[in-house]
Amino acid sequence: MIDRAHELPVVKQAGLLRLSRSSVYYLPRPVPPARLAIMHRIDALHLEHPFAGSRMLRDLLRAEGVVIGRVAVATLMRRMGIEALYRRPNTSKPAPGHKVYPYLLRKLVVDRPNQVWAMDITYIPMARGFVYLAAVVDWFSRRALAWRLSITLETEFCLDAVQEALARHGKPEIFNTDQGSQFTSVAFTGLLLAQEIAISMDGRGAWRDNVFVERLWRSVKYEEVHLRAYDSVNDARASLGRYLDFYNARRPHSSLAARTPDQAYLDHLPSPMAA
Repeated sequence: MIDRAHELPVVKQAGLLRLSRSSVYYLPRPVPPARLAIMHRIDALHLEHPFAGSRMLRDLLRAEGVVIGRVAVATLMRRMGIEALYRRPNTSKPAPGHKVYPYLLRKLVVDRPNQVWAMDITYIPMARGFVYLAAVVDWFSRRALAWRLSITLETEFCLDAVQEALARHGKPEIFNTDQGSQFTSVAFTGLLLAQEIAISMDGRGAWRDNVFVERLWRSVKYEEVHLRAYDSVNDARASLGRYLDFYNARRPHSSLAARTPDQAYLDHLPSPMAA
């Protein structure tokens, strides 16, 4: 928890807690309980039916007795940062004037750690609000290399996560994201270019282009988030941290021959050069 009276600067405390720096200073507007309940249900329906756009989600909600219009559903989807698979999401629009990079992973054989990293953002419901989770994932091993929570869809918390991943794990050859304004921003692409990392961006609405991060989100939602009701951002951070530690170190993956992401990542790293 942030202690403003502590001698450690607030920015340093935020970094240790995996919170974006601006989240410490920004107070979100309260969300009415009824609207929050609808947002939580949209999140669950989107996870079950990721192809559903605002029209279908409206109809699914109405079938459950929720009276809501399509425009209202679309507005909540934008606020939550979610999209239907088939078309372009409003929340992932590149900012005006920002360069969109080509997708580099088509037909690429990814056979080692740190060859390709990917990043995405997902909505995390809480008991009385919500936050956003950003994670950097190693494509080969599925390992979550770094993550951050934020109460806004800003670029800064994505930068914080990437900087942590680079500091702890070196750098990848390719970094893949969607075309969201956070990732097309000059600050974000500049960080990667300064490290001489090739930038790859998904096609519009093409979830399969970043499929391993999408699979991480499914695991996080089904195995952690939807089983909890976080009381605070601090509670969410602590619980998600425990789950992601479990996901990396103890959760076997069938696609990794029943190994954990940590095993797949560490077992395939180059051996240290002899002195």
